[in-house]
Amino acid sequence: MADNPRWKRRPPGSTWGDWGPDDQLGRLNLVTPEKVLQGIAEVKVGKTFCLSLPLDYPGGSIINPRRRPPVLKPNLREGKPIMGLPLRCYDPTALDVVSDDVVELTLQYSTQWDSLAHVGMYFDADGDGVPEDLFYNGFKAGADIVGPEIYDAKGTASPNPAAAGSPLGARHLGVENMAVSCVQGRAVMIDLLANFGRSGKIVNYEDLMTVLEKDKVVVEPGDFVCIRTGFAELLLEMKKQPDPQVLFGTTSALDGRDDRLLQWVTDCGAVALLADNYAVEAAPARPCADDYCATLPLHNHCLFKLGCYLGEMWYHTELADWLRANGRNRFLLTAPPLRLPGAVGSPATPVATV
Repeated sequence: MADNPRWKRRPPGSTWGDWGPDDQLGRLNLVTPEKVLQGIAEVKVGKTFCLSLPLDYPGGSIINPRRRPPVLKPNLREGKPIMGLPLRCYDPTALDVVSDDVVELTLQYSTQWDSLAHVGMYFDADGDGVPEDLFYNGFKAGADIVGPEIYDAKGTASPNPAAAGSPLGARHLGVENMAVSCVQGRAVMIDLLANFGRSGKIVNYEDLMTVLEKDKVVVEPGDFVCIRTGFAELLLEMKKQPDPQVLFGTTSALDGRDDRLLQWVTDCGAVALLADNYAVEAAPARPCADDYCATLPLHNHCLFKLGCYLGEMWYHTELADWLRANGRNRFLLTAPPLRLPGAVGSPATPVATV
């Protein structure tokens, strides 16, 4: 663990500083050339699978009112929509017909990556008895992840001096760091749907270990872990008219309050947990037994402490079915996010190769 200019103490069980004082990759550091080669070695037949939903799913904003479906529209040239626009409008000798479009996109509306700048915690990292709002490796809200305002504990906003004259967003820990690392390596599939059906089961450590043993799934450090619950399948069946009660009531999710399950995430060395459901973990989580708790305990454990990434609403159906039919659970995953500097999340179009 390197000395760090931003903190004197790190969260218990965290990886802060393990890859240097200014590390912004977290467990992506475990994806070595050897791990990439392990992923390539899982390619036996050259068949590929798209692990993304259409980016206009789930449909509407009933699941999350703050996240809106994409708005796709033609770009304009001199007021004319550029969609099948003949250039002979401007030059009678031109034969070209062109299209060009723009999109207003909520980056975490559909199949998505959570970067390490997505969820932080209130934590006393300098040991002075006063907690601060921090993200992975001690990067600070307001200074490193920058919005136009700073909030106090009651949500009262004041102008953020750090925002003046500079772009807003994640000046550290943004998704562009993931994109540059390429996000490619060996992945394993955990098929909760095949084991629990559409039961709405909240999966604890013992449940997960039973599945891993039954399906002969082994997770090793540097692996990407895909988790199939059936949530994405239901979304497609609902045809952009999502029913939250059915979605959350009939599909599995991990129990983020289970300390043994969180310890398994620590011990297995997974680079990322990539589920086809809304939040990987059950949301809302079970009631907290302490005076103060994270609302999203698995997010806290993974993003804030471990530098372990989360992917949500991935589409695993055809891949999981093929793997099970062929007695396999490992494959090559290629899944970079958008190289969009400062973004805290990103759409994903992951590709699995078997």
